[in-house]
Amino acid sequence: MDINDNINSPFKLKISFSKLLEHYETLAKSKDEFVVANASRILKIAKNHPELREGFSDLSMLKSKENEIKAVLRDTFNPILTHNEIKTASVPLHNLVFNASERFKNIIKTAGKDFELQIKNMPEDDTYIFACAIILNFCYGYDLNFKRPFYYEIPDANGVIRYYKILYNADFCEITPTENAKKITEADYNELLDNFENIALWKEKFPPNSYTFKGFVISNMFDVTDDQSISNIKSSLIGEEKRKDESFMNEFHKIFSSLLGIKNIKVGFSIYDEETDTFQHVHGVGMNSYLLGDLESNSCVDALCSWSYNRLLKENKYFSVSDVDAMYKKSKGRAPHILSLYNQQIKSAIFAPIANDDGLMGILEIVSDKPRVLNSINANKLVDVMPFIVSAVERSKNEEENLIEAIIQQECTSIHPSVKWRFIMEARNFIKDELNGLEPNFKKIAFDNIYPLYGQMDIKGSSEARNTATQQDLSLQLKAVKDIIEGVLKEEPLPIYEQYIYQINNYLEGIKSNFQVDSEQQISSFLKDDIEPVLEHLQVNDKWKEQIQQYRESIDDSLNVLYKHRKAYDETIAKINSEMAFLLDKKQEEAQAMYPHYFERFKTDGVEHNMYIGESITREDSFNPIYLYNLRLWQLQVMCEMENNYYQMKSDFPVALDVASMILVFSQPLSISFRMDEKQFDVDGTYNARYEIVKKRVDKAFIKGTNERVTQKGKISIVYSQKQDEIEYLRYIKFLQSKHYLDDDVEIVELQDLQAVTGLKAIRVSVLYHKNEDDKAFYTYQDLMKEIES
Repeated sequence: MDINDNINSPFKLKISFSKLLEHYETLAKSKDEFVVANASRILKIAKNHPELREGFSDLSMLKSKENEIKAVLRDTFNPILTHNEIKTASVPLHNLVFNASERFKNIIKTAGKDFELQIKNMPEDDTYIFACAIILNFCYGYDLNFKRPFYYEIPDANGVIRYYKILYNADFCEITPTENAKKITEADYNELLDNFENIALWKEKFPPNSYTFKGFVISNMFDVTDDQSISNIKSSLIGEEKRKDESFMNEFHKIFSSLLGIKNIKVGFSIYDEETDTFQHVHGVGMNSYLLGDLESNSCVDALCSWSYNRLLKENKYFSVSDVDAMYKKSKGRAPHILSLYNQQIKSAIFAPIANDDGLMGILEIVSDKPRVLNSINANKLVDVMPFIVSAVERSKNEEENLIEAIIQQECTSIHPSVKWRFIMEARNFIKDELNGLEPNFKKIAFDNIYPLYGQMDIKGSSEARNTATQQDLSLQLKAVKDIIEGVLKEEPLPIYEQYIYQINNYLEGIKSNFQVDSEQQISSFLKDDIEPVLEHLQVNDKWKEQIQQYRESIDDSLNVLYKHRKAYDETIAKINSEMAFLLDKKQEEAQAMYPHYFERFKTDGVEHNMYIGESITREDSFNPIYLYNLRLWQLQVMCEMENNYYQMKSDFPVALDVASMILVFSQPLSISFRMDEKQFDVDGTYNARYEIVKKRVDKAFIKGTNERVTQKGKISIVYSQKQDEIEYLRYIKFLQSKHYLDDDVEIVELQDLQAVTGLKAIRVSVLYHKNEDDKAFYTYQDLMKEIES
């Protein structure tokens, strides 16, 4: 059998000791008699067996010349070091070993008779290209660096995989081209540099068996199991979608087995939620928590004894349980983590904190079904791998937070911080279901038994103000068009121009006396469909060109209408909303610090806000009605401050508008749920819907028996239905009167019935104002207007 059978390589291999024998020829000339004698002995063997120098490929020669080969290699394979060194003599890129140290033989023997020696990280195509790279270096002098660390993976007596790094010594080989070899040019070399993966190209330049390899290589191996295990852990943790990969945890178990030198150990994780001080399951294929067992989550104080709690969470240090059964007896089953291990038939374990500068993020759990194999001694090996695990968990935590945020944004849009925890919990359940192969479903978000608060600062007469602005703009535009056509009519007395002027006059009269909902649309259509083509026709005439150009410059490009007074109105509304919303948001920060509650606001013609407060939102056993009363008083006070701020900046607005403030009091607790379709919270249930009806209609309600709206400029209206609400708010008003927020003109009025809602009342009281922030005087609304106008 020939060594070259069944291999695909550019080399035609011949085992030869020619290069080694050349070294002995040099040594034979030494002045050291011992060295000369030894070299002469080796050279004599070679002389008697010329095939050792000439080379051979027949594998049977390895057997027939076994003793001679050993003799020639005796110095290279020192008998004194044979039980320490892991060393072989072989041919390159081939698993054939024809001489080896005793330690290497023992390693292979222990691996088992079915074990086949093979370089782990050398794909078949890479082997061919690696051989070509060697040829480029040896025969053509190109310094092509293709050196990579190569490894053998060999199981030990316990079946644990150990890693051996291979270092090659190629001092005793020579490579020569055969008649089949192709001359490699500079152009060939440059082409190969950019085509590493093109195996066909490499085989074209270096056909199989086109170069003779004559000699042998010495392989020195070193046990690098610890280093390689750490590297494998690092590589495993870098990969994405680890929790969906079925093989990830199996490989992780094997890697830790190699690192610790223990077969059949298992690795688990639990994550730490600082907000709730709980350990939680990491969801993914094959992932377990041996600390939690079958529990989805558990509070840290219930999962650990006081010593282990302090060790992991306070000191951030690992600890081991080398004999679970013995510790179970000693603790009489009262140590929670020992009990959990005992119930899972675990005999020894190591718990290591996954922590960074910000504190604990999770627990690494390594367990075995054999006692004492995991202990405080081999736990020290974790020191080298924990930084990679910490980095991976940090990255995973950030990825999960981003994923949670993305799901929340997708499913629910922006969420107020007070209820975000509930959305995060559902997002985690969403991810868990997806990882477990279930159909993910974002469940209903609801909060029960909470108290609502509603307030609004409404712009009074906003519809009338907009209609006025629209009328003014349309009148200006119509008059501008009329001036153009009247000028044209003088030069060109066509009846059609008279017709247009007649229509324009009708529209101008209608704007003054009978401006209706569709008037704006009719006039806009007339200007676009009838007048615009006329102006296009007239613009080519230099007589009218400049006047028409001036008209066009007054028209808004995007709206195609004259947008002067409406623009001033829209800018006023936008500024009012922006300034009042900003003030309310700033004040909300103070209110949240007093006690957490849900808050949302809306910009309409003014600013509305909803607040909800209660136990189910804060998820703490801390709610007390005192916090509701405090929030109501805060709301009333802030509404007074918003009124003051508005009138202090009123002169800065393009259009002078007034505002009226209202608070709706609803004493009965209710339920709210997040409506996925509308991306907002709404009340639940028929009875609770009454609150929404009142909220939407009450600001338009009249005082009973009158045509007077309940909301009035310069006043705050507090709408309610229960006597206790009246008593409560009169107390707040009295307090705010003492601080000069409110005047003394308190009145209580009954409201006309709304649809399906009866029995509403309102407290109305005037706000006291300051001209500016530094002003110490107090003004009623009428006094303030006089001061401003004087």
